Amino acid sequence: MENLLRPVIVIGGSVVLTLFIGWATDRLLCKADNRHPETPLWGLLRRGRIPYQLVLCAALLRGSYDQVHVLQDHRVGIGRTLTLVLIGSAAWLVIRIAGAVVETSYTRYARMHRDPARVRRVRTQVTLIMRVVSAVVGVVASAAMLLTFPAFRAAGASLLASAGVLGIVAGVAAQSTLSNLFAGLQIAFGDMVRIGDTVVVDGEWGTVEEITLTFLTVRTWDERRITMPVSYFTSKPFENWSRGTPQMTGIVFWHLDHSAPLDAMRDKLKDILRECPAWDGRACGLDVTDTTPNTLQVRALVTAKDADDIWTVRVTVRERMIRWLSEEHPYALPRVNTADALLPPSRTNGDRPGGDRTNGDRTNGDRSRGGSSRDGSREGAVPRRT
Repeated sequence: MENLLRPVIVIGGSVVLTLFIGWATDRLLCKADNRHPETPLWGLLRRGRIPYQLVLCAALLRGSYDQVHVLQDHRVGIGRTLTLVLIGSAAWLVIRIAGAVVETSYTRYARMHRDPARVRRVRTQVTLIMRVVSAVVGVVASAAMLLTFPAFRAAGASLLASAGVLGIVAGVAAQSTLSNLFAGLQIAFGDMVRIGDTVVVDGEWGTVEEITLTFLTVRTWDERRITMPVSYFTSKPFENWSRGTPQMTGIVFWHLDHSAPLDAMRDKLKDILRECPAWDGRACGLDVTDTTPNTLQVRALVTAKDADDIWTVRVTVRERMIRWLSEEHPYALPRVNTADALLPPSRTNGDRPGGDRTNGDRTNGDRSRGGSSRDGSREGAVPRRT
């Protein structure tokens, strides 16, 4: 009877005690969260109640298993399994606690500083710090688990004896991985690119969505994801539209006829911008930047508070200006002109070789009368398309 009651009491008592301590700790954290709503620390710590209970239960069972005297033939395997569970749950709990502390620090910093660029920089650093902490804790926990096996202890001793050679081989083999790792740390603490920055990479415009120790993800305007190694951003040039202030200046080009009403277009540009909520009101302008034999190149300059708004302003100005020109000044739109190619004066005056003045006088007379044929083309003139 004693052999039956003892394991039930020990195992059941460990489970009940674990549940009771976990419930009591959760209630205390809940009260602290309600009493201090200005900090999210206590609410974030509640996320670690599952690994916390696993640590308690595994520790209680591991400490009291020798007193149970159950399954003595499998005593080593059961004890080692409880030890592995204890190490894994402890590592899980440490990661949750570190995440709660780091997230709380970031939240306080974001409340104290209103500069979005500095907040994004700290957010990037916090994210990479958490990944480093998780990686270190995971490696230490895995090493501790392996050291519980006697065979791996002997292997560890032999590996330490040849650590120099293995380090050289590993460094050569993992050269690209290590370069990405150091590049990730350089990005995090060098403030080169941050989560939320608007960048142009390989001709693709997008927003930095995720930064890890080895790769970076850019979300494009059409919701595609471009994943690139972080070493790219430390070895090649790229455009970062969020560096400094987020304010931006955009340009809009039109190709118009030489008779385009430029002054009226300047007034219309101001009217369009006044009705556009995305325009920040800092600057606007319209100038002729180039000319060709057939068209003028007209450039409008507009401003906005960030990259998203500058795109809205540009497309709005381009569309409404073209619509206004087609309705009010259609002659200003580019077109193909046709005209008559007049003969040189020496020939029109009858001085051509072998010619007579009678024909020349007739030609001049016809031109002075504006004579033309039925199809609308002047006599003696050759139509030319320009």
